[in-house]
Amino acid sequence: MARLRKKACVALFLFTLFIFGTMMGLRTLKPSDGFSDLAPGLELMPLAADRMDRRSVSSDVLASSAHGNAVANTKIVYANSDSDGSIYYDIHIFYYVWYGNPRVDGKYVHWDHVLVPHWDPKIAASYPKGRHIPPEDIGSSFYPELGPYSSRDPAVLESHMEQLRAAAAGVLVLSWYPPGVADDNGEPTEDLVPAILDSANRRNIKVAFHIQPYKGRTDRTVHDNIRYIIDKYGKHGAFYRYKSSTGKNLPLFYIYDSYLTPPESWANLLSSSGSHSIRNTPYDGVFIALIVEEKHKHDILSGGFDGMYTYFASNGFSFGSSHQNWKAIKTFCDVNNLMFIPSVGPGYIDTSIRPWNNHNTRNRVNGKYYETSLQAALMVRPEIVTITSFNEWHEGTQIEKALPKKTQTRMYLDYLPHKPELYLELTRKWAEQFNKEKEQWLM
Repeated sequence: MARLRKKACVALFLFTLFIFGTMMGLRTLKPSDGFSDLAPGLELMPLAADRMDRRSVSSDVLASSAHGNAVANTKIVYANSDSDGSIYYDIHIFYYVWYGNPRVDGKYVHWDHVLVPHWDPKIAASYPKGRHIPPEDIGSSFYPELGPYSSRDPAVLESHMEQLRAAAAGVLVLSWYPPGVADDNGEPTEDLVPAILDSANRRNIKVAFHIQPYKGRTDRTVHDNIRYIIDKYGKHGAFYRYKSSTGKNLPLFYIYDSYLTPPESWANLLSSSGSHSIRNTPYDGVFIALIVEEKHKHDILSGGFDGMYTYFASNGFSFGSSHQNWKAIKTFCDVNNLMFIPSVGPGYIDTSIRPWNNHNTRNRVNGKYYETSLQAALMVRPEIVTITSFNEWHEGTQIEKALPKKTQTRMYLDYLPHKPELYLELTRKWAEQFNKEKEQWLM
């Protein structure tokens, strides 16, 4: 009997471990990091005075810009897809060109990313310091099929464009810094834009700009940035424009970390009555702000933006990135004639550069996390869906092809048991589903 009881206890223990492991895997599919109290309905701000002159929006228009005479409608622009229906212009994907290697650039850039210390010195002391040493040790939990490549390599750019086309993503959203400016770990890359536009254009892919925060960025410097981009690239065939109901083709810009600038400063640029407004000028456009905290939705409205996006691929990481809040955010946007552009991603893991941040990791679960995110986005009937990301390898949000890799010191994550193309194929599947559902919404 004692032997039977021992066997029963062992079996019970193993069963408990199995259940625990299963639950830990499933937790990545839903927010469970203390954000459940953020879901209640949002207070709606009254319409700003300079928005009251908008024309009424017909039932087939789901998105609108922040100024009275330019209600946007992507059902018109490029007919939502290219001529053979193989890519879709309502699928926007964030893209990074900050990578370099010795063969092309004379040194590794970004693959040798520093280990970012925690802001609390006591916590930081418990984690390693230094930087990665490529090519065996790179600043990523996954290893790219192309190896630690250079964004300046023409062959790499061509491969990326082919992968984007395979994924049916019609708009590449380029992470952009002004000429001579770079992020803290990189080198200036603005000179790569012409090659990116040319390569995209050969495949009918369009390019939008994701204006990054840089030292000294203000509403006035962004005004200069917009003028520079439109003057230099606005006539290129790959330059993305969003067609309004009035027939205007307006450039669309994403403004990352827009909350760093006060809304009253943005209003000087983006409201029709602003002191240096670009509305109804040759530099007008559709401007999309980042929503992180709940309060940002009111700041975005009063700042004169045309809409908001969520960027982060970690469900539950922020108010904006929590799927459970998207319905309320979309309602707020609809009432206030703003676009809501949810951002979805295949997973999240940035512990290769922030080793203390494992609580924000979201396991891919063999593609299930990605599909759950995509389904959550479609549930709110957006006009555009953004994907975070094509190749942000540091944060493990890439859908670019990755390979299994083991070195003497590291075992990289991979997409097994699936092929390196898994996330490209899932993106195409959901892009097609999105457009089928959108046809039903607009009937």
